[in-house]
Amino acid sequence: MKSTRFTVLLWCLAGGFAVGHVAGEPRPSQSTGGAPSLADLMATGARMAFDVASVRPDTSNLPERSRFPLGPGDAYAPGGLFSATNQPLIAYVRFAFKLGQGDLLGLPKWVYTERFDIEARAPGTPTKDHMRLMMQSLLSERFALKVHTETRTKPVLNLGVVKAGKTGPQLRVHPPGESCDVPSTLLPPIACGSLGPTPASVPGHVRLIGRRVTMKRISEFLMNPFTGIDRPVVDRTGLPGEFDFSLEWSSAPDSAAAGDSHVDDTGSTFLQALHDQLGLTLKSARGPVNVLVIDRIERPAPD
Repeated sequence: MKSTRFTVLLWCLAGGFAVGHVAGEPRPSQSTGGAPSLADLMATGARMAFDVASVRPDTSNLPERSRFPLGPGDAYAPGGLFSATNQPLIAYVRFAFKLGQGDLLGLPKWVYTERFDIEARAPGTPTKDHMRLMMQSLLSERFALKVHTETRTKPVLNLGVVKAGKTGPQLRVHPPGESCDVPSTLLPPIACGSLGPTPASVPGHVRLIGRRVTMKRISEFLMNPFTGIDRPVVDRTGLPGEFDFSLEWSSAPDSAAAGDSHVDDTGSTFLQALHDQLGLTLKSARGPVNVLVIDRIERPAPD
């Protein structure tokens, strides 16, 4: 097979690749909280592999399915089985490196359009991040994936509070130790650790929700197509603990430039909603960004 080589830069905040989990996905059990994070595992150079794996092209029109959510959140069905069908290859790449839904410029079109079924079995009872490491190995073996990381100084947005020590009405501290099975007046029923879009209360609006998530998780999730934020967001709020939040705004283009400290009071734009509902602001800055460089990826050889 002829080698295909190119480089694409994927921006992630320095210190890890974690972003957020899309709300509204199934509610399986969470991965064990005390286990090392994917960033920690990758920093040690750890490698893990499935005992056995099958990769097959899928040309059906059946719905996408997976045994547990492939998003970058923590929702997970424990066990040694990985199973996903009719998924574009980009979904497996994002899963492997715990990336969000932003467009990854430079990848060949087939990575987004060609779909694959992957079923694999892992030894023992791996965490979700262990599964991610195993998927990295599988992508390397079957798709000739080669990557490396670099740290560069890039434009970022600093997430801060409007008033020190105070949050907005739609951002609340999640009571320590409280189960997410307890009904919330702020949110629909969702799993702990969930963060992402959900149906809005008004047509033409966008709504993001999260339950028992840190400010770091919230900040990292803000760079995605839903918000229009196109650069990494760094948590500078100084707010410890975990939070529940609900944020809703008009899907019309935000008239305020991303990172502008001024608030547009002419409509419910994203920046205004962030200010009024969560009590948070975004300001332009420069900072260290971990860059994942994909050097090579190829179509797989048949099983």
